[in-house]
Amino acid sequence: MHLKLRLLAMAVLVAASCAPHTDVTIREYFDDVGITSQVKAAIAGEGVLSYLSISVETFRGIVLLSGFVDSEQQKLRAIEVTRGVPGVRDVRHLLVVKYLEKP
Repeated sequence: MHLKLRLLAMAVLVAASCAPHTDVTIREYFDDVGITSQVKAAIAGEGVLSYLSISVETFRGIVLLSGFVDSEQQKLRAIEVTRGVPGVRDVRHLLVVKYLEKP
């Protein structure tokens, strides 16, 4: 039991030392990781968004979405779904709508 606890503590310290030095606490780092996972799951659970490749990054509760979508509605829905995730303070995006040319 003590060995597992020591290994866990060492893993947390190693993870913290590998993070960029931006004065982010370990708690903030893990909160951001959790938010990113929840946002990805929420997007994957949305039928109109599930097949898209939307990148999600989080820093101190601010979520950045990037990638290509097929319509303005998909872009707005991705932003709306992200805002609904607990812990999200703000949503920024670099989502680009692809316009398909008609032959």
